[in-house]
Amino acid sequence: MTTTIRTPRRRRPFRTAAAVAAVGAIIALAGCAPSQGDRLAEQFREGTGQGYISGDGAYTVIAEADRGEPIAFEGTVESGETVSSDDFAGQVVVVNFWYAACPPCRVEAADLEAIWQEFQPEGVQFVGVNIRDGVGTALTFAEEFGITYPSILDRDDAAVRLAFSGEVAPNAVPTTLVLDQQGRVAARISGLLTEPSTLRAMISDTLAEAES
Repeated sequence: MTTTIRTPRRRRPFRTAAAVAAVGAIIALAGCAPSQGDRLAEQFREGTGQGYISGDGAYTVIAEADRGEPIAFEGTVESGETVSSDDFAGQVVVVNFWYAACPPCRVEAADLEAIWQEFQPEGVQFVGVNIRDGVGTALTFAEEFGITYPSILDRDDAAVRLAFSGEVAPNAVPTTLVLDQQGRVAARISGLLTEPSTLRAMISDTLAEAES
């Protein structure tokens, strides 16, 4: 059984206190006017941005019996190391598709890092997939937002996007996937992570499967 729930569109696409606080903290730390990227995030929050299409906010939970085949992927992260799905065998893995100039990607970054820190002791791995940027831009983003999990740079060959073909819509960046211990897609958030508790529940439920 697959359950999909759509989050109604709003003129102000995010309203969580954590998201607003994250944007405010970034601006305050900068000590000056917000960067172009953060202006984009603010415009997205206000519903005044132009030229950006996000996912529809739907999230999907897929029952164990209805999941597809394990997804094999491989790519090079910002440090120059190669990582692959084999490195995470037996772990729950959260895969987030993003790029630096994507306004909702900037908005949700702090929440993703916080959830990563929360679940890392339980053996959960987070992996970003940067679909547009080179290593310099990716590293700058990680430093600015305090992101400590790695991101695969997928701009040149789109190998990871190809591996996840059918799971990530072209107009749904960011997209966040939860992979079960077998490497199958167990849950999906298409668009901005508006409620961090939703992703936490997806991860917790997927972890619990191994104990049942």
